[in-house]
Amino acid sequence: MSIGLWTVIFVGGSFALYLTIAWWARVRDTKGFYVAGQGVPAAANGMATAADWMSAASFISMAGLISTMGYAGGVYLMGWTGGYVLLALMLAPYLRKFGHFTVPDFVGDRYDSNVARLVAVICALFVSFTYVAGQMRGVGVVFSRFIEVDVTTGVVIGMAIVFVYATLGGMKGITWTQVAQYWVLITAFLIPAIAISIMLTGAAVPSVGLGANLRPELADGQVVSLLGKLDQIQTDLGFSRYTEAFTGSWDKVNVFFVALALMLGTAGLPHVIVRFYTVKTVKAARWSGFWALLFIALLYVTAPATAAFARYFMIESLNGKTAEQLPSWFHNWEKTGLILWVDNGDGVVRYSAGADNEIFRSGTLSGTELSSLMVANQQWIDSGGAEGADARLVLREKKLSGPDMDIIVLATPEMAQLSNWIIAFVAAGGLAAALSTASGLLLVISSSVAHDLYYRVLNPKATEQQRLLLGRAVIGVAVVIAGIFGIYPPGFVSQVVAFAFGLAAASFFPAIVLGIFTKRVGTVPAICGMLAGIGFTSWYIIACVFFGMAPWNFGIFPAGINPQGIGVIGMALNLAVTLGLTPLFPPPSAKVQEMVDSVREPEDAGAAVEIETAPEH
Repeated sequence: MSIGLWTVIFVGGSFALYLTIAWWARVRDTKGFYVAGQGVPAAANGMATAADWMSAASFISMAGLISTMGYAGGVYLMGWTGGYVLLALMLAPYLRKFGHFTVPDFVGDRYDSNVARLVAVICALFVSFTYVAGQMRGVGVVFSRFIEVDVTTGVVIGMAIVFVYATLGGMKGITWTQVAQYWVLITAFLIPAIAISIMLTGAAVPSVGLGANLRPELADGQVVSLLGKLDQIQTDLGFSRYTEAFTGSWDKVNVFFVALALMLGTAGLPHVIVRFYTVKTVKAARWSGFWALLFIALLYVTAPATAAFARYFMIESLNGKTAEQLPSWFHNWEKTGLILWVDNGDGVVRYSAGADNEIFRSGTLSGTELSSLMVANQQWIDSGGAEGADARLVLREKKLSGPDMDIIVLATPEMAQLSNWIIAFVAAGGLAAALSTASGLLLVISSSVAHDLYYRVLNPKATEQQRLLLGRAVIGVAVVIAGIFGIYPPGFVSQVVAFAFGLAAASFFPAIVLGIFTKRVGTVPAICGMLAGIGFTSWYIIACVFFGMAPWNFGIFPAGINPQGIGVIGMALNLAVTLGLTPLFPPPSAKVQEMVDSVREPEDAGAAVEIETAPEH
């Protein structure tokens, strides 16, 4: 069967499954809508958390980053996985013991202020809408290739599906849908990685294959490791070695700041934190963290291997090929507009570095130099034969003026010429990753408006049905806004998602940590800190990326691209403002201080003391 028919089977079947689960798990009260009735088993919640956590950025774009950047791309692996460990061990159990629905709930009650709650709502909306833009973009990329519709149509289809199952079942429906989505996405990610690893090295475990030797027939009978071959290819073409630690603007300072921003941002992401509210006990929340980390690791330890396999196949299948020799996978993806080759007249793809190709490094597949574009002084001959045009204008017109790394994982099975059913299954996995995270984010947006803003601030006397109706209505509005962001994204998937992490690090992380581990910080310092952190970070990112401001902070991305690491500076500013103002303002009330003590007290501590001090019989 064709790829298109297999795609209809896998994508249609998975969508039918998600909608069936949503109908089965539909809810009629706010507790079920926002926290799944707090009755989800730890292992199931771990799967749902993993699916919620492993978004389109993890499934679709992260391997593209590593494939393009090589070793330096590991910063995303370190930041995202390290951040999840920090969240699961340091914050989640305490927040679960607090026992409310949302992060703004915690902020509002801990700092005893509706103003603090409102600021937290604004931060949650800012972070969630930034994050969900990347997910809807991922949905559009998948549909544009495998269903052969344009990106806009693909985003609209995804909007319709996620709207139905998010509004029907709320958190309960989303949780069980995410359990199914986890198995779809992880299977779809592992099957091609295992197949390619066996094909290239004979090792069935992709992580082992990454460090293994290529099969002799692929290395001209020599003993050459896959990474060694990639290093050789890269240097022969004028690039830095694939395994080189720090290249270009990815120096030690930027790697450190981005990794730290991603870690701290993870610990402040509201759609991940809320998952720990859905289990029965604090102990179950800890076990949820364990299971989620195990399930997440299956993809994250495989991603570097998938990235290396993709880099190998991409260069080998394209460099030096004539137009007639270009592989079918290239022509298939060329139709989507996400990859472009313009001939300079010699009819050969030149996949190499060097001054002649410098401008086009971020203009084509994976931000690399897939072009035969340049002749002297930035003048070129396009595929229509017109001379003297500036190639940058064409790239901008094709919306390829920035790097598009979102097709690597999706295109790799085609590069390796795997079976059509595997190629289609990967499409279903990519959709599962994007939709699972999008639904979690939409629920955060809904709860922020309907619960934290409307019920807790504007109308405390609202009935259960009014709150539920408003929550569902807000999801509808949020889906439309998210779809618009998906159609007109501010960057490629991982870039947009990384912005969200920087914003979360600068806004929520200090407020949550200080709220749990100190009783002295009061209302005004916390509010000022959150406003300072998210205000500075959002201004810096927007000014650098969209308005051409030259970066000036601590050498973070001197090239002016991807300033996600600035979230660490925003977080430090948040802490400095909060702690600096704390001595000048009164401490929280006795009631709030008692709440902090109870949140930090181990579960069943009182019972343990009673048993310990009871007289012997």
